Amino acid sequence: MGDCCNQKPESKPTPKPVTSCCGPQPDDPSCHSQKQRPDYLLWVSGTIVLLCYVLYWLVDGHPDLPQWLVVMTSGVYELINRMWWGLLAAVIFVGLLERIPRDLVMSALGQGGTLKGIVRATFAGVLLDLCSHGILMVGTKLYERGASLGQLMAFLIASPWNSLSLTIILVALIGFGWTLAFVLLSMAVGVVTGLIFDRLVSKGVLPANPNNGEITNGDSVGRQLAQLIKTVRISPVGILAVLRDGLKDSKMVFRWVFFGIVMATAIRAFVPMETYQTLFGPTVAGLLLTLLAATVIEVCSEGSTPIAADIVTRAAAPGNGFTFLMAGIATDYTEVMVIRDMTKSWKIALFLPLVSVPQILVIGWVLNQLG
Repeated sequence: MGDCCNQKPESKPTPKPVTSCCGPQPDDPSCHSQKQRPDYLLWVSGTIVLLCYVLYWLVDGHPDLPQWLVVMTSGVYELINRMWWGLLAAVIFVGLLERIPRDLVMSALGQGGTLKGIVRATFAGVLLDLCSHGILMVGTKLYERGASLGQLMAFLIASPWNSLSLTIILVALIGFGWTLAFVLLSMAVGVVTGLIFDRLVSKGVLPANPNNGEITNGDSVGRQLAQLIKTVRISPVGILAVLRDGLKDSKMVFRWVFFGIVMATAIRAFVPMETYQTLFGPTVAGLLLTLLAATVIEVCSEGSTPIAADIVTRAAAPGNGFTFLMAGIATDYTEVMVIRDMTKSWKIALFLPLVSVPQILVIGWVLNQLG
């Protein structure tokens, strides 16, 4: 981390200590002054979210105000309060990843295009305690650092609701058995999806990650990490630089997070949730309606977990609950749009639901039969 504000180390056998604050290097494209258009989606959605959050304090306790406004402002307030820590943690992770050499990241993930690399990426996604929107920020940075397309998809699919905190909540809501089944099955979907994506890349159906993901440093992960730790010097300037770089590199995700919050709360305000819940029975029609609801209802993983648990317990449809959790990730328009922006490919973004949703529906149907 050092005191350097913007310098980001490249792959080197031995990371060198950073001795002073500095700006971007002259050969860094970010140094060149480029006039960019305002990000209207980010600013408009962010402004609506901010106004609704502040307005919550004004409309709370005033029943004479329109009900849709009360629901929307309270929804924004609830979602922001649920996900803020995940988003903040993601910003910090992204800022730190900027300062970690590419070789160390790729050594930890393993070589792309291999089963071992996919499994490592899946476990990384499960162990990283972030919400579904926070994980997108880290995923984009891993892709920039050279993770294969399959590793990226395995990481994104396996991670959002598998964080330790949400897993504990899910155990309390639906029991240890179903929770363990959900975790293992989601990891299986992540691994299979990752393998399929890497296979599609090798066949030329999908474009490969243009960032070079090959490992040039032969040292072990432990040795590289020890070398990096020796160079770390924590200081207020360095901490602020990490936060600044994390925020800057997370703007692409924030724009869709804010848009998703606006859409989710608007649906809450104008479409009663009870209408969906009464239709979530353990039938093929209920499973398909669950898929539709998961696609339309944009909620963070903290918000989807209790809804899915309610489907499992009240509707007696464990497969629908699993589908709601997983399909909310695979068909999430925030995730699809971020992947499109990240990879510059609509084809890659749309292949995420195309590859993963059939697996999710089959598993959901089987779980309903077993339940």
